[in-house]
Amino acid sequence: MTDLSKYRNIGIFAHVDAGKTTTTERILKLTGKIHKTGEVHEGEATTDFMDQERERGITIQSAATSCQWKDHRLNIIDTPGHVDFTIEVYRSLKVLDGGVGVFCGSGGVEPQSETNWRYANESEVARVIFVNKLDRMGADFYRVVQQIKDVLAADPLVMTLPIGIEDDFKGVVDLLTRKAWVWDSSGNPENYEIQEPPAEMADLVEEWREKLIETAVEQDDAMMEKYLEGEEPAIEDIKRCIRKGTIALDFFPTYCGSAFKNKGIQLVLDAVVDYLPDPTQVTPQPEVDLEGNETGNVAVVDPDKPLRALAFKIMDDRFGALTFIRIYSGRLEKGTTVLNTFTGKTERIGRIVEMHADSRQELTKAQAGDIVAVLGMKNVQTGHTLCDPNNPATLEPMVFPDPVISIAVAPKDKSASEKLGVAIGKMIQEDPSFRVETDEDSGETILKGMGELHLDIKVDILKRTHGVEVTVGKPQVAYRETITQPVEDSYTHKKQTGGSGQFAKIDYTIEPGETGSGFQFESKVTGGTVPREFWPAVEKGFRKSMEVGVLAGYPCLDVKVTLLDGGYHPVDSSAIAYELAAGAAYRQSMPKAVPQLMEPIMKVDVFTPDDNVGDVIGDINRRRGMIKSQESGPTGVRIKAECPLSDMFGYIGDLRTMTSGRGQFSMEFLHYMPCPKNVADAVIKEALERRAS
Repeated sequence: MTDLSKYRNIGIFAHVDAGKTTTTERILKLTGKIHKTGEVHEGEATTDFMDQERERGITIQSAATSCQWKDHRLNIIDTPGHVDFTIEVYRSLKVLDGGVGVFCGSGGVEPQSETNWRYANESEVARVIFVNKLDRMGADFYRVVQQIKDVLAADPLVMTLPIGIEDDFKGVVDLLTRKAWVWDSSGNPENYEIQEPPAEMADLVEEWREKLIETAVEQDDAMMEKYLEGEEPAIEDIKRCIRKGTIALDFFPTYCGSAFKNKGIQLVLDAVVDYLPDPTQVTPQPEVDLEGNETGNVAVVDPDKPLRALAFKIMDDRFGALTFIRIYSGRLEKGTTVLNTFTGKTERIGRIVEMHADSRQELTKAQAGDIVAVLGMKNVQTGHTLCDPNNPATLEPMVFPDPVISIAVAPKDKSASEKLGVAIGKMIQEDPSFRVETDEDSGETILKGMGELHLDIKVDILKRTHGVEVTVGKPQVAYRETITQPVEDSYTHKKQTGGSGQFAKIDYTIEPGETGSGFQFESKVTGGTVPREFWPAVEKGFRKSMEVGVLAGYPCLDVKVTLLDGGYHPVDSSAIAYELAAGAAYRQSMPKAVPQLMEPIMKVDVFTPDDNVGDVIGDINRRRGMIKSQESGPTGVRIKAECPLSDMFGYIGDLRTMTSGRGQFSMEFLHYMPCPKNVADAVIKEALERRAS
């Protein structure tokens, strides 16, 4: 029986290039899991094992690994930083108990750090903060701490201070013990000395130590009283308070160092063990019924309770499909049968493996608190619950965002077309934010994703991993349609063929709904002119019709339909007649309601050197962008803007040209806005031509 208090399930997350994967490498080296550290920029990192990751120097999919530190078992997930792969961070946070937020010492709190932080807040994940890259030009630990307060509205509890900065960065001062950890220049993480802090830092150390203790003792009234009377608490008591406050998300212990230079990682590992929760200390996962309503029960982390496990990631590799599972309660044993509550089918557990990036170790069983992978599951997808067949329950499922960009692909030859379907099926299982549909008019396969890079990687995986050669069309924007005027109308559906006919009459209003409300339906019929049992058929007819707008065939947003009155025939009226009547009523009335095309607006965050600010702002204006704010930093300017997606294709190339390769940007979907008339006319014309051809 494993002691769950010695378990830590943690994720490492941050903005692109803040040093997550490098930090993971150093942790694996220090814990003895690997003997040679691989560098991201050389394509050798352990957790970046896809060809695409090694070439681009970025993390694309989260990788799981586990290691030991001070007789504790750490299950670590290294997550991607790029905004197109946020889904990987989201689903990892869903199954983790704690996290390490890595921030760049010079870049500070960058756009993707904000998104990931927001996800972690929603998932109520306790975190420690690691301010990395303090050996870099422009690094400033105190500025990053201030940004964490201002931008993330978080309370960083500073635990270490840097000794020196940029090229002179030597080590850190541990505020609790007032001891300095100083590393030599060999780059070996084990080559350090613990000594007295530099004399010139004495005042700074005392100032920050006082803040640390004052914040910590707020967690314990008795200790606070003693502290106010002048009695300093013991270090063990302070640590207990810090742990309590960290788990309650009141503050976040903050460390500093340089992962690349192997400085400061030991203290972060100690913090993970000392302050982050074990699986039994986090809010238990709520259980829901098959309709998605909470039952009031929770999955308590206990190996002796019935099995509850969540599949949070599917990965296809050379041995078959791997299903990553977080076990919340109970035990999982090889050869046993589990129930998938989503499909209602049982699955037999074949092989259970513990993952170390893309290598694995066979296990015969796993238990509550573990993160393992299972081979050979057939019908399990991301977000499905696996449970004890005799004691079924569903864990709260995951919600994934809708894609905003699509491209058409076509196989180059017949053999590729046969492989394409199989490959895409596997890719959809692996990535829930990736969708595929077939255009009924042209027969083309449409890939939908979260951004250009996301789809670029998917096409690359099709070619290299699955050996499917495809031709790629230009990216398409996911436009939507809505209406601007209310319309009151009536429609009668009559059809007489031999025998009983079809009859349905409906009087209704179609009006614009609240922004973000989607489709709403209400019935105000009284007196049985449209019997109550046919109301759902009317709603279904309208709802189905909303999938195809009357302007250019895009789905309709934010429309409210109210059924006012109607007519009924005792023999000829049926649910199908009312559904058909609603579909025809939609086509009749929508053009009268002054329909309007809506386009996706993206929240764009651009970083540019000072010299290029004018060019970048001018270019954003040309792309119909609205500048929201400008913020100067030590290494350049951050510009926040809102831009239509249709004008942002290929932006990264233009930005790099303007800034000599130094500019960076990220964007994420914000909301839909009405299209200007000239843009709408062009989109509608293109849609009509596509249909005609």
